[in-house]
Amino acid sequence: MIESAKRIADVQEYYFSKKLAEIALRRKKGEVILNLGVGSPDLPPHPSVIKALTKTSKDSSNHGYQPYRGIPTLREAYANWYFKNYGVTLNPDTEMISLMGSKEGVMHISMAYINPGDIVLVPNPGYPTYGAAAKIAGADVKSYPFREDKPGWPDLSAFTEDELNRTKLFWINYPQMPTGQLATPDLFDNLVFMAHKHSFLLCHDNPYNGILNKKPLSIFSSKGAKEVGLELNSLSKVYNMAGWRVGCMIANETVINTVLKFKTNVDSGMFKPIQMAAVKALKLEDQWMRELNDAYERRREIALQIFKTIGCQIEGEQGGLFVWARIPEGSTNAEAMSEELLNNHQVFITPGHIFGDRGANHLRLSLCSNEDELRGALNRLKNRKA
Repeated sequence: MIESAKRIADVQEYYFSKKLAEIALRRKKGEVILNLGVGSPDLPPHPSVIKALTKTSKDSSNHGYQPYRGIPTLREAYANWYFKNYGVTLNPDTEMISLMGSKEGVMHISMAYINPGDIVLVPNPGYPTYGAAAKIAGADVKSYPFREDKPGWPDLSAFTEDELNRTKLFWINYPQMPTGQLATPDLFDNLVFMAHKHSFLLCHDNPYNGILNKKPLSIFSSKGAKEVGLELNSLSKVYNMAGWRVGCMIANETVINTVLKFKTNVDSGMFKPIQMAAVKALKLEDQWMRELNDAYERRREIALQIFKTIGCQIEGEQGGLFVWARIPEGSTNAEAMSEELLNNHQVFITPGHIFGDRGANHLRLSLCSNEDELRGALNRLKNRKA
């Protein structure tokens, strides 16, 4: 056997990769499993977006390699979208690049900036890819919890000044996944101040910006953010284009050019018709988001009933595509409860431990299942004996 690289020795296969394979096998054997775990939107993109893809795909001139930064029309659409939604002015020629989903951006940033031994701070609980990408790049990954007195605020009290000064990347994500915690202008202002003070790159992953969130924010709404920050955005969740793999990174010109050094060596640009369809999505009227949020609000009401039925407690105001809840007192742990729900009731809800040890007593339910599926899960669980 040829030995694998040491850089992936401590990196595990993504949890959902294994779990979805298990659920698919069990379904193949006849089990009717309701999957309430994965944040993959079940609703389609707007019809005009699909029409734009099919129309531009028929143009024979659209099938060649495309610019690494993304076509100018797409970057201009992103810039206009940022101004419309956040009041942020961007230069589409120098301050953004398109991505094949924001997840690849996490890896590009890590590989472009991290030297072995650099400290990278990641949220706990938080998106596992931040830590995994940092480990692959050789970082010393340290996790931070959230303050109890200020929901959503990173608790940095355990870190020394030296550790903060040696931090290269600081990952944040609002609405926070998996907890749904929301950002405030004061929070972003504080984090931008910390980034200037300790000279780290503040990385805001922002894919859930307008979902069940009445006051969406960009890190660039804070003064001085462009000097120390970057932001990832995605069409996966807000425009139901998860499988299309369309996103962007916003940053100052120096950061953009640094990340391009890595990115241009691992891909050759994005299919132009997908980019043209993304332009169409970014130009949709506000009615799109209102209707999408109405659908998710109805689903969330059923999700709250599900958690109430199984004795879980909702914590704080939440936004985004998920509902986060603490398991009942006396339960052993969330992983055991998740397996019990799956094995005894054929309902899968994600255990919180996969997002960090601070999530070990929580479950995360996705709103990417339709109302009938959610009600079906609720009916199954009404007969559950705790």
